[in-house]
Amino acid sequence: MSTDCDDRSTREVRLPASPESAGSARRFLDRVLTSWATPGPVVEVATLLVSELAGNAVRHGRGAVTVTARRWPRLLRVSVHDDSSVMPATRAPAPDSEHGRGMVLVEALSRRWGAETVPGDGKDVWFELDVAPEDARVER
Repeated sequence: MSTDCDDRSTREVRLPASPESAGSARRFLDRVLTSWATPGPVVEVATLLVSELAGNAVRHGRGAVTVTARRWPRLLRVSVHDDSSVMPATRAPAPDSEHGRGMVLVEALSRRWGAETVPGDGKDVWFELDVAPEDARVER
């Protein structure tokens, strides 16, 4: 990954461990990506995925949730931190189950995703999306 990301291309918010934090994470990321002139389809996918990760952090993690967005010229990385060291996993939910599809969505819609332990401080779960520069798009 390129190191061309500077402070203007990184935004972070700390949210309480409450069910409302998934919606707060989604609104935060929408504002940030809009301020960075991110293409609409990328914003839609990113806000869906961050709400899944933040919801998982609240449901299965521990402590406050920190959402970090980083933008490079052609790449967006969003990470969600919580204080639990238990790693997420994709699973095949039962067809009638209301839960268990979040990480399947993250895997299906992101360029790539992962989870990393932060020694003594929980874990970061992240996803990346390709971001085409505005001038690289071709009208058809």
